[in-house]
Formats: sequence, C-alpha cells, structure tokens
Amino acid sequence: MVSQPSSDPVQQITPPALIERFFLEGPQPRRQESWMVVRIVREFLTAFRALHFVGPCVTVFGSARFKEGHVYYDQARRLGGALSEIGFTVMTGGGPGIMEAANRGAQEAGGRSIGCNILLPQEQDANPYVDRVVTFRYFFVRKVMLVKYSYAFVVLPGGFGTMDELFESLTLIQTGKIKNFPVVLIGTQYWQPLLDFLRTMADIGTVHAADLDLCFVTDSIEDAMAHIQEHALERFGLRQRRFPQRSSLLREEA
Repeated sequence: MVSQPSSDPVQQITPPALIERFFLEGPQPRRQESWMVVRIVREFLTAFRALHFVGPCVTVFGSARFKEGHVYYDQARRLGGALSEIGFTVMTGGGPGIMEAANRGAQEAGGRSIGCNILLPQEQDANPYVDRVVTFRYFFVRKVMLVKYSYAFVVLPGGFGTMDELFESLTLIQTGKIKNFPVVLIGTQYWQPLLDFLRTMADIGTVHAADLDLCFVTDSIEDAMAHIQEHALERFGLRQRRFPQRSSLLREEA
C-alpha cells in the first residue's frame, strides 16, 4: 500500500521530533499555526482516550541517565513495586533510567505501569516495562498528562527535566491549580543543596516559609509509602472513588 502524503504543512517540512521547536520559533504562517493547533488538540484527545481508565496514579520523576545497578535505579525499582502493592498505577515519562526502574518495579509487583514518552531529536525510546505508552510531540501536553491522573509525585535525583517537573508540580499546588497532593523527594544528600536554597528564598521572602512543607524528603521507601498512604490514599478516600465506565460506543479499552 502506498501511503498518501500528509495534508499537514508542518509535518511535511519538519521532522516529528522537532515540531515543538518549530512551534516555539515565533510567528509562523497562519495556515501552519492553525495546523499546529489541530495537532495539539489531537494529541490531547489521543492521550485522554489512552489514559482515561488507568486508575489513580503516582507519577515518578527522575533522571534518564542512571543504569541498572546504580543505587538510585535500585531505589526507583523498589519504589515502583511498593506503589503497586498499595494499589497505585505507576506513571513515568516512559524513558530509561529512573523511569524504567519505576515501571519495572511496578510490573514485577503485578501492578499497572504507564509511560508518557516524548519524541526527542536524540530518539528517546519507551522502556520495555510499560503496559501502556503514549508518545508525545509536545512537552507541555505530556506535562499535563503526567499531572492530571496522579495523587502523588515522587522525585528521585535528576537533571533539568526533573527539576522542571518538580517545580511545575509545586507551582500547581502552591497556586491552588491542583490539590495539595504529596510531593516526595527521595535522596536527602542529593536534595540538600536545593532545600538550603529554598530556605534562602523563604528568608528573603520570595516564597512563604509554609511552602517548604510541600515537600517530604526521605531516603526510606517505607517512609515514602507511609506518607503517601496518609496524604493521598486516606486523605482523598481513593478506595471509595467511583471511576468512569467504559463506553462501547467510543470503543474504549481498559
């Protein structure tokens, strides 16, 4: 079968992994910008359909660079299993490193494992431990999905992307855009310089001192689970929550 060329002018001239760069390069011809809006809406709708029935999630953030055998990889793997054992679906960015480890731990414990992967110029492939993966062109659409379905956020050591995801979550909580879901930082030594800087910010007055309590910092997976149990499971009554029914008309799957 011969595939038909796309009618989307943006897709015709831009590799998929670079479409977001094209979008952010300032004004474009109106026709191309209209097609980008259509593409963004379509990406949201695809993700909504794919993730509608994943159940209550905990999103795990962390570096893509840690390999199996590294202490942070091993912690994330244990974390994924522990989250599954208390009934959560584990959601990650779907890539390697910490993301792979958390998804792997969830699968090994018999839980659900979800990946929200991103197309990058250097080709980040989804890790093999996801039961369902949604691949995004746009970082901002992906970030919405990583937050939308989750009742807690666990952050292990990571780089710029991890910091972006951490502060996005904290900002949404601080401004009341989402509820006060628990944010757990694992790795006290790694996070200490950041915590010191946040205290400096509070001393200067750029954040409230109470904002420092938005993060729970620990080295213990058991303590992290106890915190999530109290501040997510019990606080939001997830055992009693009714979830949407699947529609055969819309051909929705589990």
